[in-house]
Amino acid sequence: MVSAAMNLAAPYQPGDWVVFRKTKFSRQPGRRAAQIAPAANGDGYSYLVDKFWVVEDVLTDGKVRLKTRRGKTHTMPASDPRLRSANLWERFLYRQRFEETAQQAEPTDESELERTGLELA
Repeated sequence: MVSAAMNLAAPYQPGDWVVFRKTKFSRQPGRRAAQIAPAANGDGYSYLVDKFWVVEDVLTDGKVRLKTRRGKTHTMPASDPRLRSANLWERFLYRQRFEETAQQAEPTDESELERTGLELA
């Protein structure tokens, strides 16, 4: 029998390409910034940036573990409104980013395995 928590994570499978819309704050938004708004006191901006991540694992409590391009991981609810599957255009346009992230997901040589603290089987 499948639990209700498992049904929430069902849209995502390990290896899926996802987009996470992250809120950021700085004095100078980057070129990929969207929905830019000035701060109340005028010395900065808040804005959104799309992050292109890969699903590393689907957890039983309705959460997903996501892998970033630089190898970090984030765990969040699969139902988070800021998280969505990459659409066809994003898959085409940002294919290289997603592929780099997917390759980052698994260490391939012994030195990298030792550096990350994983054991060889």
